[in-house]
Parts: sequence; structure tokens; C-alpha cells
Amino acid sequence: MVERSHKPSALTPSTTGPQPTVHSDGKKVTASLPSGDSVEVMLYGATVISWKNNGHENLWLSSNANLEGKKAIRGGVPVVFPNFGPAPKDHATSSLPQHGFGRISNWEYLGTTSSESGNQGKGSDDSIRLDFGLTPNNLSDEMKKAWSYEFSLQYSVTLSKDGLQTMLNVRNEGDKPFDFQTLFHTYFAIPDISKVKVTGLSGVRYIDKILNATEHDSKGNELRFEGTVDRVYKSFTQDTTSILVDDKPRLDVIRDNMQDTVIWNPWKEGAEAIADFEPKDGYKKMVCVEAGAVNGWITLESQDSFEAGQILKSHL
Repeated sequence: MVERSHKPSALTPSTTGPQPTVHSDGKKVTASLPSGDSVEVMLYGATVISWKNNGHENLWLSSNANLEGKKAIRGGVPVVFPNFGPAPKDHATSSLPQHGFGRISNWEYLGTTSSESGNQGKGSDDSIRLDFGLTPNNLSDEMKKAWSYEFSLQYSVTLSKDGLQTMLNVRNEGDKPFDFQTLFHTYFAIPDISKVKVTGLSGVRYIDKILNATEHDSKGNELRFEGTVDRVYKSFTQDTTSILVDDKPRLDVIRDNMQDTVIWNPWKEGAEAIADFEPKDGYKKMVCVEAGAVNGWITLESQDSFEAGQILKSHL
């Protein structure tokens, strides 16, 4: 069992006052707090497509995103598992598509609970957790053939007045070990990419995919955007990466048992080359800051489990 640095703490249920509401239509689960904060999660990919607080949408979703379960959803928070990027040759995941099958499989909605919410909320009236599950039974025959391990995933999305927490528990249900990577491919909505900087990068080495996957040392603590960015920052020693707009804090990404972060913006040329990226100038209104475990592989022994996640906080 891999120990987590930030274990969820128990909630003290509250039975007085307005309570959160949850609605599921078989394709999407929507939860709202009495404060008006809300989250929407598609069962396809268990992809969070909306997270609002104080009337503001925090996530970017392509206007051409496919929400019918035909392909990975462009935007929101897709779940990457069990491989990040194109699967490497001569590896157990080599027959899987880019970013694996987690984001292109139909997950089960397991229900709502207030038994824990990590660092979120103080009672059931101001936080709510939605649980989703994925096992080989949910996979297509093609995916089961490509990756024939026995596993179970439980994905928890907790909405509170303090932010949004996403946690993934991976369990090896079989009799042989398997390797995996995982990542939350979070698309954040921002007003203008030219006014954005990402901070919390001091002393971190990164792999630059634009420069032939070469490694570099961060120069300073921040990153500004003047063109395509596709970097894997690895082995953070601190847990928070922040998005600032006009030098004012806008969003925080707090890693829990995830040491890596991918930062991505396709810029003009990249957006035009992606069929479902709309509008084409949408790159000016989004930035991906993606907590993950993608530098190398996690090996999970038989009957062992791994849990990790992120907490997203908005300063609006």
C-alpha cells in the first residue's frame, strides 16, 4: 500500500439547514451546494465538465466537445489511466490509445457520500462527494484485450465551498503486478493567456515535448505563455502550483501523492490542428495545469492499492 501524504479527514454530518442536491440522468451527474456552487460529471470518462463557484466557471470546455460517448471529451477534467501520452513500444500498455482507456470508458455512478472530503468542507451541508467506479467489466472487448489485468478504480469528486477535490484509488485485483501512470488533464478557464503566469516551479526539472523531449531546469519560479507549451514538470518537492492573472492569484492546484505536473497550451497552430478544439482562438481562454504521476511507472503488486489526487481552489 502506498501511503498518502494528505489523508482525507472525516466529516461531521449536519442535518440542519439547506442540503446539497444531486441529479443523475444516466449520462451526467450534477451536484449543487446551497451556496450555488456546482459540479457536473459525465459518466463517459468520469470527466468533470463544469465546476462553478461564486457564479464563475473555472473549467474550459470546447464548444465542439463530444458529449455523446464517441470520443474523449475535449476540456474539463479527463482522467488519464493507465498510460500518459502515446503508449511506449514493448510495454504492457503498448496496444492502448493515447492517454489510456480511463477517459474513453463508461464509468458507473456509485452514489453520494459525506463520509470524507479530504481538506474540503466541514459538514454535509457545505460539501458533497460523488463516487464513480471502473473495472474490466466496463471496458470494451478491444480495451480488455489490449490490457488484460484485473483492476478496480474508484474516482471521488468532492465539491465544497472551499474548492473541488478529485481522488483516484487504483487497486490490483489480480494475481500479477501491473505498471500504470495517471493524471488529471485539467483545462482551466482563464480570461486572457497573455496575462497568465503559472508559479511554484522553482527548482523543478521539466521535459519539454516541443524541444524533442529534452530535459531542462526551470528558470525562476514562474512560466508565462508566448507560444505553444507542452512540458512535464517532475518530482516536485512542494505540493502547490498556482495560476495567476495580472499577478493576482486565480487558481491553485494542490497535489496529493502526485509528484508531477503537465502544463499545456496548444497556441494558435496547435488549436487549428485539433478537430474538436473550438473556438480556434480558445487557446487564449484556457490553460492546462495537470497533476499526475507520469514520470516513469508505478508498479502495483497483487491485491495492493494506490491513492492520489488533487485539490483545486479558486480565488474568485
